[in-house]
Amino acid sequence: MKKCVILVAILFSGILVAQEVNPELEAVGNKVKATYYYDNGRVQQEGYFVDGKLDGVWVAYDEKGNKTAVAEYTNGVKTGKWMYFNDKTINQVAYADNKVESVKNLQKDALADRN
Repeated sequence: MKKCVILVAILFSGILVAQEVNPELEAVGNKVKATYYYDNGRVQQEGYFVDGKLDGVWVAYDEKGNKTAVAEYTNGVKTGKWMYFNDKTINQVAYADNKVESVKNLQKDALADRN
């Protein structure tokens, strides 16, 4: 399962960098907010750049608008806890300096019970 989550993480990070469609860009302080869209007009992903590098939180959605992933970058480097959402589970991958530190699989029902 860890290999599967890592593969998803690699694919997600590749999506952030290798877009074929030009994003909508908006200056926000010292950052540039980028929003990418599907052909149907829904948001595909959104996040920030600083000096041309991914920075801060990036969020990805499927074509129906459901959140599929939340990622974090610091100066172009994968950091923090990335979350990948599917129907029943949330996969949490912790990064430090572009390296996977840990992988956890969480049940959505268990998380809902805690709130």
